Amino acid sequence: MLRFAKWHIWLGWLVGIPILMWMVSGLFMAARPIEEVRGNHLRVATDQSALSLPSDIVPEIDQPLKEMRAFMQDGRAVMMLTAMDGSVTRIDLASRTSLPAVDEAQARSIVAEQIVGGRNVSTVRLFEANNAPFDFRRPLPVWQIVLDEGTHVYVGRDTGQIEAVRTRWWRAFDFMWGLHIMDLRSREDTSHPILILFAALGVFASILGCILMFRRRKARVTAK
Repeated sequence: MLRFAKWHIWLGWLVGIPILMWMVSGLFMAARPIEEVRGNHLRVATDQSALSLPSDIVPEIDQPLKEMRAFMQDGRAVMMLTAMDGSVTRIDLASRTSLPAVDEAQARSIVAEQIVGGRNVSTVRLFEANNAPFDFRRPLPVWQIVLDEGTHVYVGRDTGQIEAVRTRWWRAFDFMWGLHIMDLRSREDTSHPILILFAALGVFASILGCILMFRRRKARVTAK
């Protein structure tokens, strides 16, 4: 039991900081509803018009088709075609013509209409698919609209839709998530050797603590 106690103390020093980090990051992430973290409360509710599709709705494209979606956008029926290489084409179903990529003025207009406080823009920048911002992390060309209060709104250049809303709270949440899984680089790897090792050591230390707790309780009963 003395050997167990020594191991427990040394393991406590070794895994104490990771355990504290897990508890602090977990508390931080649980402090607010996930809907608020994702910025859902900033999106303006819009009425969805009924979609009427013509019979010959599938246009021809050069690339193999991965996904096809039809929806109402800016009061018109639009079909979005996603090719196997990830490229996106928007088709105006009324005229059967391809819609151009969203420019800066259109991106600003989309954010102004669909985001609370979206007219208070600080900066606007276009990111290509191979150079996506870290808080977006998707291979998609997007306009980054930074609002005065720090929120980042991402509008797809080819989709014409708001792809993500990153509030200040979301970025703090993302950092805490990286601490929680011990992956501050990509913040996506939840199964790597360092995390598994410290988790295993933490479990072992907890088991030793439980054994010592029952041993001490037994010793107190015997003393009485």
